[in-house]
Amino acid sequence: MKGDPGDRRRFLDDLMVLRTPRMAGTKADYDRVLKQRNSLLKQARAKGGSRRVESEITDTLVVWDEHLARTGAEIMAARFELVDALRPYLGKAYAAVARGADRDAADLVLTPSFDLGAVLPEQGPLEGAFRAVLEEKRREELDRGVTLAGPHRDELQLSLGVADGLRLPVKGYASHGESWSFALALKLASYELLSSDGDDPILVLDDVFAELDTERRQQLASMVAGAEQVLVTAAVPDDVPGFLGGTRYGVAGGEVTRD
Repeated sequence: MKGDPGDRRRFLDDLMVLRTPRMAGTKADYDRVLKQRNSLLKQARAKGGSRRVESEITDTLVVWDEHLARTGAEIMAARFELVDALRPYLGKAYAAVARGADRDAADLVLTPSFDLGAVLPEQGPLEGAFRAVLEEKRREELDRGVTLAGPHRDELQLSLGVADGLRLPVKGYASHGESWSFALALKLASYELLSSDGDDPILVLDDVFAELDTERRQQLASMVAGAEQVLVTAAVPDDVPGFLGGTRYGVAGGEVTRD
């Protein structure tokens, strides 16, 4: 919630791969090309930013740009689709775990590293836009020795509605309780989305109920009661609503017992 943008990108990409396993290969290809391209830019920077050096590596950069634009556009398109699919589940989950919240309170938006203008968030148009940005930034990238645009610099903006239609970013404005509720809602929304795709994911709730009041515990338990597999941990057994059935184990003094 409050960490680096890379943490939020990682959350999004992990969920993306769970939904579409082949995207793991696309992400690996993008990371490999990005590493090679950055290495080339650093070499050029070390040699000095002369026109001769720029001319020598331009042909090689063009080749890397093609690969980067193709794989990057596929990742961006998948992220946009994922955010749109996740949004309604996030609102429902946040309303269930945050006191006084409604379904419009929580939102998430993918903010790309470059202005898309009127470009549609689809792979073909995104690829063309990405390639154009790389060409536009080439001089600056040669000076700085790093790739300045692409999904490795995207941001997943998480926000909460406060009053009069005003929305504020979770990072920097949300309280500890709001941040915790948002994080839990994201996980629950991810579970609901995967379930809607026809999967049977395992849901792990690690000492979650301790953070909720009685009403919210009941609502959360109702949400997950129909899951195929749920693993719940709690320091206080009574924190877990009784109607959330299943086998219970106690851990005390280094021993595990089955209730």
